[in-house]
Amino acid sequence: MNVLLINGSPHEKGAGFTALSEIEKVFQKNGIATEIIPVGNQAIRGCMACGYCMSHGKCAITDIVNEVAPKFEKVDGIVVSSPVYYASANATLVAFLDRLFYSTHFDKTMKVGASVVTARRGGLSATFDELNKYFTISGMPVAASQYWNSLHGNSAEEAAQDKEGLQTMRTLAESMSFLIKSIALGKEKYGLPEKEQKIVTSFIR
Repeated sequence: MNVLLINGSPHEKGAGFTALSEIEKVFQKNGIATEIIPVGNQAIRGCMACGYCMSHGKCAITDIVNEVAPKFEKVDGIVVSSPVYYASANATLVAFLDRLFYSTHFDKTMKVGASVVTARRGGLSATFDELNKYFTISGMPVAASQYWNSLHGNSAEEAAQDKEGLQTMRTLAESMSFLIKSIALGKEKYGLPEKEQKIVTSFIR
């Protein structure tokens, strides 16, 4: 079993890394392999709406999105971490996620998703909600913790002092580990949920 940990901060070893490292320790204890991938410090442009991925199965832009896509297909879950910028996620991370989710056409059903947000003070819950939408539109169960998945601190050193936040990270990882293992057993016994043929309704009449 494998989980991708996406670090959306431009500071590769900042507060977001502190959160993901706390999560990673619990995954490893549960026998789940992990890989932390920093994307917030890279030059990633947004989707061009060119339609290339529809016919080629990958994004037209050659960058880390196409590198991560095959890893995303193989893993059982993904954790996305972002700092808070104006009560929203880092724009570089949003560009990465927009293109990663849109350009990959494999079935994401029952891959487990979780988002983690860090900030000095406010805007965490709004960013948390924003990131979870990538999972819920893709048929991915969202792992929960004992509180919204947030860690306070303007640096790695400050984040390490947020004991409740760190506990929230550990609880999240335990819940996600259980969910991943339970889904694996369910898929083995029952398979994936049946899907209807997709209906697309136009609101322009």
